[in-house]
Amino acid sequence: MASQAELSAAPFMAAVGPPDVGSARRPLPVEQFLRLRRQLPPMYFILTMNAAALAYTHHIAAPAWLSINVPMVLIIACAMRTLQWMRPIDEACVTERQAQRVLRRTEIMAAAMSVLFVSWALLLDQYGDGDEHGHVTVFVAITVMGCIFCLSYLPRAAHLVSFVVLGVFLTYCLACGTVTMASMALNILLVSVVVLKVLRDSYGSFTALEDSQAALHHERAQAQHLAEENARLAHSDPLTGLPNRRYFFARLDALLARGGRGAPFAIGVIDLDRFKPINDIHGHAQGDRLLQVIGERLRAASGPDAVIARLGGDEFGLIIEGSMEAAEAMGAWLCERVQQPVPLGDIVVSVGCSGGLAAWPEAGTRAHDLFDRADFALYHAKKARRGGIVRFSCELERIIRSEQALEAALQSADLGRELAMAYQPIVRTRSMATVGVEALARWESPTIGAVPAEQLFATAERLGMARTVTLAAFERVLADFTQLPPEQRLSFNLAPTDIADPGTVAALIERIARSGIEAQRLVFEITETSLIGDFAGARTALEQLRTCGAKIALDDFGTGYSSLSTLHMLPIDIIKIDRSFAVRLDDGEGRRLVRAIFNLTRSLRLECVFEGIETEMQLMEATLAGFHYAQGYFIERPVALDTLLERRASRNAA
Repeated sequence: MASQAELSAAPFMAAVGPPDVGSARRPLPVEQFLRLRRQLPPMYFILTMNAAALAYTHHIAAPAWLSINVPMVLIIACAMRTLQWMRPIDEACVTERQAQRVLRRTEIMAAAMSVLFVSWALLLDQYGDGDEHGHVTVFVAITVMGCIFCLSYLPRAAHLVSFVVLGVFLTYCLACGTVTMASMALNILLVSVVVLKVLRDSYGSFTALEDSQAALHHERAQAQHLAEENARLAHSDPLTGLPNRRYFFARLDALLARGGRGAPFAIGVIDLDRFKPINDIHGHAQGDRLLQVIGERLRAASGPDAVIARLGGDEFGLIIEGSMEAAEAMGAWLCERVQQPVPLGDIVVSVGCSGGLAAWPEAGTRAHDLFDRADFALYHAKKARRGGIVRFSCELERIIRSEQALEAALQSADLGRELAMAYQPIVRTRSMATVGVEALARWESPTIGAVPAEQLFATAERLGMARTVTLAAFERVLADFTQLPPEQRLSFNLAPTDIADPGTVAALIERIARSGIEAQRLVFEITETSLIGDFAGARTALEQLRTCGAKIALDDFGTGYSSLSTLHMLPIDIIKIDRSFAVRLDDGEGRRLVRAIFNLTRSLRLECVFEGIETEMQLMEATLAGFHYAQGYFIERPVALDTLLERRASRNAA
């Protein structure tokens, strides 16, 4: 559960920028510089030891200035360069420009040191007998090889050392006129050429690895940026910019977690009056603009002690810390701000506002109880005191007991007769051909009338009847399945309690086998909330359903923080883009985000359905973004299957 401190800095407050994925990849010159820091001190150690050994073997035959003074200067120069390279630095602060400057100086220093050392060695070769002459040759050979290997991350410096030293040495040997000296010089040169070829190949592998790691880092940064944007969207409403329902309840849970240690607070639900006529008369675009203006007004009233969230449609939630009197005053003030006229192009509209409040702990100590009581107070306000704020009271407590009638009706219901299914088509975006339908439950109780599906399943879960309702709905779906054309599939929604119940999963599989239908045409839709309680158990259940031939679809994709990881860890065949993204198809940023999600699903070879298409423009933008399948009210509202098939047949005939 998120802490209050975490929620107070929720991502809806500001857009999330590109994240820092671990430590940033360093540029290639910086990597070369840092690796040379580890290899150049050993190189100078080799030069020092070889120079000291050569000077020692010539200290009798050669003059003192050549066998003592000159090597002393060279050794001191090597020691100073070693100290410079071993000096501690802050590697994170090294810039590409600084690294390039040091690398150029190193190349120049390599050429200069090569000239000095080879010149000194050839001067020494003028003295001594055969042993001393042989030592000069060995000095040149092993010193060049050691320098080449130590300069493997700076190939140009390695080539400079080889060309300078071996070029001068070979010229000197040829000038001496002896076959032995010329043969040894040529042999050293050929070996050096082979070593340089190996070094070049090794450096090529190094640069290729750095390039691939940089590309991988860029891809990870983009993926995490999408995840961060997904997390922000999971807590914010894309239309108004206010916190969304998910954030509202997370903040409420955080306040309740304080228990008796916290100050009193109240939650509220406010709903717009006369919003639907504006939407119907002036269109959804103007209705959305109205909600945006109201959202701006409410957002300006938010603060550390007042959270205002859009719960959905034209409904907003409040969490106000303090006394109930302060909450009522705040609610009334918000209603006044909402009721102020709103200019929409050439017209000016205004809406009313009603609200309900419930105080903690008087109205309840659980999130569900508090919200239900605030919602019931809102219902009472719209019914008896429209335009006002109603506080939940003991009188309303008695009224709320009428919910027991719903529970009683469900317990005695004949679901096989009372339950009906409505179907909404899923179509190809370009041809508008139907590829499948989604089944949605409808309950018409003979005692209390029509009951919304959300209320039906919530009540069933509360009564422990979730399996009964799910299986009754599934049997109706199986009965309708045979009416579908053979090329179309059927989607059935599973609740979190269904996934968590092995008995329900086993019963579904048993009914599929008994019905004899083509299981490959059956799709089970789940949401990420199904996975929160027991991820491993949910995965096992989905694998069982998939084994019997059915496909698995992840519904409402884009509203869960863990959606990206879920795609990898679960047996998912289809994802359904949440309807909240449809409204974002009207702006450039939203289209780029939707396109990025499409590219992600395509790279994972997942089929993708865009939900919530309500306008022709949204359908066109979804098609242009690459989506092959869509679903929404613009295409068709949920209706009985025979009605849907008749409509589709008549359209095809026309």
